[in-house]
Amino acid sequence: MRKSLSLMRVACAALALVVAAQGAAARQGEITIEGRLARTTEAGGWLIVSEAGKYLILNARAFQSQTWFREGASVEATGEAKQGVVTTFQEGVPFQVRTMRGKGRGASQPAGAEDGGEQTTGGGRQTGGSQTGGSQSGGAVAPGIGRGVTRVVVSGDAVVQSQPDTAILSIAVVTQNASASEAQAENASKTDAVIRAIKSAAGAGAEVKTGGYSLQPQYNYKDGQAPVITSYVARNSVSVTTGALDRVGAILDTASRAGANSVDGLSFTLRRDEQARSTALANATREAMSKARVIADTLGG
Repeated sequence: MRKSLSLMRVACAALALVVAAQGAAARQGEITIEGRLARTTEAGGWLIVSEAGKYLILNARAFQSQTWFREGASVEATGEAKQGVVTTFQEGVPFQVRTMRGKGRGASQPAGAEDGGEQTTGGGRQTGGSQTGGSQSGGAVAPGIGRGVTRVVVSGDAVVQSQPDTAILSIAVVTQNASASEAQAENASKTDAVIRAIKSAAGAGAEVKTGGYSLQPQYNYKDGQAPVITSYVARNSVSVTTGALDRVGAILDTASRAGANSVDGLSFTLRRDEQARSTALANATREAMSKARVIADTLGG
């Protein structure tokens, strides 16, 4: 029993060493910077301005409740620089802070905090200039981040031309009569005939639907007298969407013979645009990358 218990203690000790080693490895990418707090151009944002440059605090809200957190305050922060993060104004190196404490006479200590007004997020504790858990200490700067960091933002444009695959026709049936009800009845009868004729001419794949209806009185104006209604004009629009581009002329002729007496519009579009869109996006990306490489090479990057 004692031997088993001793083996269990050894195993637990080994496990604790493995966990501690993993925690230390996870923080090897951290850096510690010293500087002053400053506001960003973007509302609500905060920076740490140090000798190495500007660092944009990604999680500033976690520390804003501290009494020492104010513009111009000296602070010491430990965290990780996020090179791949892109912000709206890109003001400084994006910096995910794990621990931060105020420094100097203006750094008052909040209740329950460690010496120096320290605030910690995500675990770990920092005291003075060193940090437990195997992370770095002092004012080290991560590789690739220094005073001469330049970020280049470029854009790429591309235009891809493709043949249309869909035609959209807009036609109308217009009727006029002294009686509003008769104008409506005549219009409804002709519109039904036009729709049946269009469906027959366009084929099964076409989409035919009514687009709008109106009934407008027509007035006779005389000097010094009130306008008099002389007739009513009923108008019913029909929209036709078809992929059979070779049938567009036949559809218009058929609709005209059936009673349509107004062509409001004819347009062509590309419905299946996935391939053209992907080609344009790829070309624009290549152009942007080419611009970025030229600028980076010129700057010595």
